[in-house]
Parts: sequence; C-alpha cells; structure tokens
Amino acid sequence: MSGIIDYIKDKKVLILGFGREGKSTYNYIRKHLPEKELTIGDMNKPQIDDSNVSLIYDDDYLEHLREFDIVFKSPGIAFLEDNMYPETTEITCQTDMFLRFCKPTVVGITGSKGKTTTSTLIYEILRAGGVNTCLIGNIGVPVFEKADEGEDLVAVIEMSSHQLEFTTASPRVAVLVNIYQEHLDHYKTGFEGYVNAKLNIARYQKPGDRVIYNPEQNLTGVVDWDEVIVDGNGKPVTFTDAQNDEFVNELWKSTEHLKGEHNRQDIAYALAAARVFGVSDDAARQAIKGFGGIEHRMEYVGDFDGVKYYNDSIATIPTAVMGAVKALGNVDTLLFGGLDRGIDYKDFIDFLNTSDVNNLVGLPETGHNIIAELRKMGCNKNMFCAEDMADAVSICNECTEKGMSCLFSPAAASYNFYKNFEEKGKHFKKLVNELTN
Repeated sequence: MSGIIDYIKDKKVLILGFGREGKSTYNYIRKHLPEKELTIGDMNKPQIDDSNVSLIYDDDYLEHLREFDIVFKSPGIAFLEDNMYPETTEITCQTDMFLRFCKPTVVGITGSKGKTTTSTLIYEILRAGGVNTCLIGNIGVPVFEKADEGEDLVAVIEMSSHQLEFTTASPRVAVLVNIYQEHLDHYKTGFEGYVNAKLNIARYQKPGDRVIYNPEQNLTGVVDWDEVIVDGNGKPVTFTDAQNDEFVNELWKSTEHLKGEHNRQDIAYALAAARVFGVSDDAARQAIKGFGGIEHRMEYVGDFDGVKYYNDSIATIPTAVMGAVKALGNVDTLLFGGLDRGIDYKDFIDFLNTSDVNNLVGLPETGHNIIAELRKMGCNKNMFCAEDMADAVSICNECTEKGMSCLFSPAAASYNFYKNFEEKGKHFKKLVNELTN
C-alpha cells in the first residue's frame, strides 16, 4: 500500500468533482479505509450508496472548501476567485499524491500539444525494451489505478496543466514538449497561470532527476528557464540535443503514422526519455515500426468517393492545426471551429489566408468568427459557416476535390456542443462513415 492512506486517514477529506478521477479517488480510499467518513462535492448530485459519505452539490458546492483538511480536486474544476480556501486547507489531486507517496518511478509528460503522442511513444519504447511499465494519467486512466504498485514499475504519466496546478512534487524524468496558449479560461492570470502550472513538472525535481525541454521556445516575459530548470535539482536534457540525433530521423521516416515535423519532435522527446532507462536503439526501432497512431490525432478515417478524411479533433490550438495541414500536404478542405476561450487567432487567420487549402468550413463559434475576419481581409477561398457537425460534413463532401484530403482539425475546444474532443471526433467519424464509400 502507498503512503497516501497513512497521510489522509486522520484528515477530513473532500472529493471535489465526481467524474472519472473523483470516482477513482473514492474507490481507492474506500478500498483501504472502508469506514472513513468522506464528503463528495459536485455541481450535480452524486449518485452513490454509502452511509459514510456526505454530499455537497448545486451552485454553492465550491463554497465549503475551508471546512476540510484536504481536498482532492478533479482536473476540470477551476478556482477563479480569490480566498476560496484558507492555508489550512490542502488542495491536492491524484497526480500530486502519486508523485509524493507512491513507489513507482515516474516519467511525466506535459505540454500544450503532443503530450499524448510523446507519452504513448515513451511507453511503447520502454515496453519494447523489456521495462515493466504502464501508461496512465490524463490519457484516460486515473493514476490511483497503479498507486499500490512497487518500485519495479516505471509509470509513464501524461499530465495536464490542471493536474499539475496544485502539484508539489515532480517526476524522476520530466518531459516538457511545448507551451502555447490554451485553457486560458481556467486560470485567474491567464497564460501566465497556465505556464506556471505546467512548470510544476520540473520545479520540484531532486538531484539525479532529468528534465527534457526546449530552451529555444520563446516564452520571454513568462518563463525564466534558468530559475525553473538550471537552478532546480534536475539534470537538463535539452530538446536541441535530442532533435539533432540522426537516429531520430531514421525512426521518423520508418512509419506512416507520425507525419509532420511536430511528430519528429515527439519522437526526439520520447527517445531521450527512454534512453534514461538504458533502452536500446533496436527496441526503439521495433516500437516505432509497430506504432499504429493515436485516435483523434491526424487519424485516417477512410476514403469516401475519392476523398481521404482525417480526424484531428485533439488539435484544439492553432499551432497543432497548422502542423497537421503542413504534414498532410494535400488538404483541399479544412473543417475547424469550436468554443471561444480567448485564444489569439491572428497568426492562424494569416496562415489560412495564404495556405493552399481551398475550402474552409467553420463550426460555431470560433469557425464563424474566423471566416468573418477572412472575408473582411478579402480572402478569395471558398468559405462556409456550418450550423453543426452534420451540416459541416455534408459541405465537406460536396466541395472537396477527388484525390485530395479533408481534414477536421478544430483549433478550439469542444465544450460548446460536446463533452470533450473525443466525443466531437467520434461524431465526425460517424458522420463520415455514413457517406457513400
């Protein structure tokens, strides 16, 4: 058993948010402390049959934090108001508890885009090299599923900014793939708050730890790399060193599932992390050769009436979309748009205006706004404002030239109509698969 239970057994505990991670936290505590009094807080009334559980719900469920010693916060809940909890209340999450108290060696991966691909590649390379490993975290498996494992396990954990926000420990190997504008609506200080949360992945490292990052990424005025990396205890491995490895190019060219410069970078990060554990080049070669791609990341859906359709719904920021368009190279139609979270789209609009993409199909709300800006600029491309996904797929089917590709890559969040990018991507694929093949 991990040290988590000893730490919380005498504390008054609130599980804040009762989605996937909240339920996992409840199950883990209940497994080891079957009689402990717990409180669960959520906007909606949690459905649970447990006489030792108290419930807090409705609009005021965030107003009770100061009543507890420790709060397990689910990643999607934002604290946007000052003085929501006193210093006597500890805010934590599964990621924080795992890093502080669990025995497995942790490889942590974060970044605005590419963290899922990089995490999966690290896991696959380690596995091919005979390392006892698992892939957990933001990728869909709560980390408490492996909380009681021993020191022989290498846990590859994808970490979101939300999971890192209240984290006070860092992984043995930290991989920071990139930082761009995203989730600005979640932090009181916008981009600065988002970046500060991300950097917790390296901020608390110990002597002998490793941090793999790109010091050339321009974050002037937001990040002092020397303060976070050099003055920390971890030994840095820069991305510049990793990407110049000729073996990276060999791996990149050996698969059809990792097109584009951004994927070459992900391979570089993954190889650098795996080499910390002494994995051979042969194992890395085997893992990349067998890599089948990731759902919702430049995912090939199929050829319908001579048009190749790709689902890239995980691309929720402009940089990722531009990378996908460049990687595919023959995009005739781009379908994009979603929830407006205050991201700056100026560079993206300029890219669309000068790109070789002929047809632009915008979804509410950012897609409509971007098309409106392009029309003001006098853009001469074929532009359509779709009412919803069904309307959008119909338009794509009508306007995309045979022999070319249609790419769905939103450059925005999905929450205005969908629960998450997975649900949005699955809906796109369902509608495409209903077209006449």
